[in-house]
Amino acid sequence: MSSPSSALMDFLGKVVNVLILFGGLTFVLRKPVKAMLAKKTLDVGETIRLAEAGRIQAEAKSAESKVRMSGLEGEVRTLKAAAEADGRREAERISRAAAEEAARLKKFTRQELDEQVRRSVAELKAYAAARATAIARERIRKRLTPEAHASLIDKSIDRLAKLHEKSGPR
Repeated sequence: MSSPSSALMDFLGKVVNVLILFGGLTFVLRKPVKAMLAKKTLDVGETIRLAEAGRIQAEAKSAESKVRMSGLEGEVRTLKAAAEADGRREAERISRAAAEEAARLKKFTRQELDEQVRRSVAELKAYAAARATAIARERIRKRLTPEAHASLIDKSIDRLAKLHEKSGPR
């Protein structure tokens, strides 16, 4: 049975390991995630700028048609309706393209993050295991004095002797 201080030390060791793990994850993933999000922001901004340019171009076509055909009321209405329909179709197409691109980017980003997290967790587990082993080895070396070592050997010999006495002669 372990003593309360040993249980407390085990608990504190686990807390320190968890803090190291999450601190390391934060340290390792901070820059790549920032850079990725900045790139995605630029990509979405470019898509919006292109959509705005398309809208402006459609509005320019509509205005040019109004000037040319000011005398022909019927044709103006027809051209206006066609330009509006084209604008709506273009806006819908751009909206769909932007939505598809955003979905594709989200999926790619999620996959990339999942892969980075998986690799980072594996690296941190390996590091934590190595550190835990090194710390345990050091603790054992500090506790295992020559007197304690001799005492353990004596106890083991006593146990073996008792086992041999119980099993009886062969």
